[in-house]
Amino acid sequence: MCKRLQLPLTGAALLTVSAWAESGGAAAEVHRAEHFDVSAPLGVMLSGPVAEPPATPPRAPAGVRRTPPPTANREQAPAPAESAPARGAEVEQTTQGARPAAVLLKSFDGLGAGFEGPQGTAVMRNPSDNTLAVGPDHIVQIVNSRMAVFTKEGKPLYGPVPTNAVFKGFGGQCEPRPNGDAVVRYDQLAKRWLIVMPIFRRSEGESGTYAMCYAVSAGPDLLGPYYRYEFKRDLFPDYPRPAVWPDGYYIPTSTGDTVIQKHACVADRAKMLQGLPATEQCVIIDGVNFLNNADVDGTTPPPAGAPNIMMAAGGAQLKKIFEDDGICVWKFHVDWEHPENTKAAGPEKIAVAPYHYLCNGQLTNCVPQPGTDRRLDAQGDKIMQRLVYRNLGGHEAVIAVHSVNTAAGGGGVRWYEFRLDENRDVHLYQQGTYAPDKAYRWMASGGMDRQGNIAMGYSYGGPEQFAGQRFAGRLAGDPLGKLTLRETVLAEGEAPQTNTLRWEDYTTAAMDPSDDCTFWYVGDYMKKGAANYSTRIGAFRLPGCLRAVVSGSVYRDLNGNGQRDPGEPGLAKSQVEYTGPQSGKITTDASGNFTLLLPADPAYGDPTYKFTAAGVTYTVQLQDREQVTGVDFGVGKSRKRK
Repeated sequence: MCKRLQLPLTGAALLTVSAWAESGGAAAEVHRAEHFDVSAPLGVMLSGPVAEPPATPPRAPAGVRRTPPPTANREQAPAPAESAPARGAEVEQTTQGARPAAVLLKSFDGLGAGFEGPQGTAVMRNPSDNTLAVGPDHIVQIVNSRMAVFTKEGKPLYGPVPTNAVFKGFGGQCEPRPNGDAVVRYDQLAKRWLIVMPIFRRSEGESGTYAMCYAVSAGPDLLGPYYRYEFKRDLFPDYPRPAVWPDGYYIPTSTGDTVIQKHACVADRAKMLQGLPATEQCVIIDGVNFLNNADVDGTTPPPAGAPNIMMAAGGAQLKKIFEDDGICVWKFHVDWEHPENTKAAGPEKIAVAPYHYLCNGQLTNCVPQPGTDRRLDAQGDKIMQRLVYRNLGGHEAVIAVHSVNTAAGGGGVRWYEFRLDENRDVHLYQQGTYAPDKAYRWMASGGMDRQGNIAMGYSYGGPEQFAGQRFAGRLAGDPLGKLTLRETVLAEGEAPQTNTLRWEDYTTAAMDPSDDCTFWYVGDYMKKGAANYSTRIGAFRLPGCLRAVVSGSVYRDLNGNGQRDPGEPGLAKSQVEYTGPQSGKITTDASGNFTLLLPADPAYGDPTYKFTAAGVTYTVQLQDREQVTGVDFGVGKSRKRK
């Protein structure tokens, strides 16, 4: 249900611009940073033992529900009826893909039960609110109110530390408490790290304000100093989802679980990357589900001045509208010099196959588990983080995922690839619901690599399988709407979660900037005998993403010296055979030349190729992004080359 309903703005702590957005919506709030500074190096702030701060449960404003009612955890409510629109079944994928499963490259436990790092252990809160960011050399994980830093081999360098450790010495509302729902991102465009932490407790009782805290690394070094900012918020800043865009850090939040109202905000990225005085602009959008803003992957940005794309699922759980046949889209444009021009234009409804929220949406007893009546929540009313944007040169794509009921009676991952046209309008390119059996697959996070391949990780479980984590994917040229690789198991659940219905709430897939091909994914599972969840971090690539270019020719070797000299003619329509991880033949062009783009991923076999023509053989071991030239075959020579 995409509606243009928005609320007027209030709040003495806000500087409110008087003009109204062109979309017919609310005026843009302008928040000046309460204060900002540059920190000591993070490596220094996190060194040594860190004392566990006292528990400080958030104080939600009247009418806001931060957790399920107490009876929801003591008494099992009936599971929602599992219905699926008939036409939605038309896009269901009811079998796994025929391609072999992706190779699991790395797999290790992150924060959670059994984790011990340089700063010891920590009691983890439910739900995990798993977020993950990957840089050239490090992985940062935040689980609710705790943070850890790992090498890519899985060695913990720091952690667990409270999320407010990065705000040590900052003062204000950001330093005293390690709030949950903190999120970490890696800004690939600037090679910087971003940590965002909301503050759920008002500064001065009911008359004070909430806050949003930002920490942006002052340079590429994760463990170096950070530029830190605190922005006051008059509205409850729940469920933040940071997204990197050239003109800002976009962070939508909810103002509570019992109101259909969202806060779409953006912070001045250019100023924050320099540690300069910065502002944050926000627009209230009413009558919509949880929002997500497009988050750039890769180093090719969107066109200059392009508005950010913001999306939400249709329907409205609080109004008992659990089905829809569209995705709501906004174009969010920010103007830092003239905030009166800031606007969130929309919503525009993009028609998709009908869907029914998995188990009717959030905070419902949903996914069954073996050996217990306790069911798990599925958050089926939300498009999950991250909403991934990718500029592939020839086209721009946005990847979105959410959880839906399936015709088989379980849960499926509904996924979309949207594309943008020259007018920046969003169009559906392909869609599918991954539901290859009667099990539940839900709470996914996906993305797209530099070749246009799509992959996603998700929770997997049901009445016969404890909840764990798996992932699947597709190659760019495969049939539309299908995940063509069989799924890979990242973590098998070993026990049910019985202490709460809250399962993760969200998780994260992130792209490794080192090769722009390796996906990292994190999700929860329960170990046998454990009192609380563990998390598993894994890495995988899809076959063919790592590639090398090989070029050469077939020519008339007039002087018999084995190399192509000026004046020696190429031979058109000659065939060159190649064997290796990918085998085939290629025909030379009118000048006798050829060029091949070949897989070069050692995870899928030794990337050694043999090229043969005119009785001559070259043997080449390829590496990613390598340019191999001069593979020239002289007709008239008989000796082999290697």
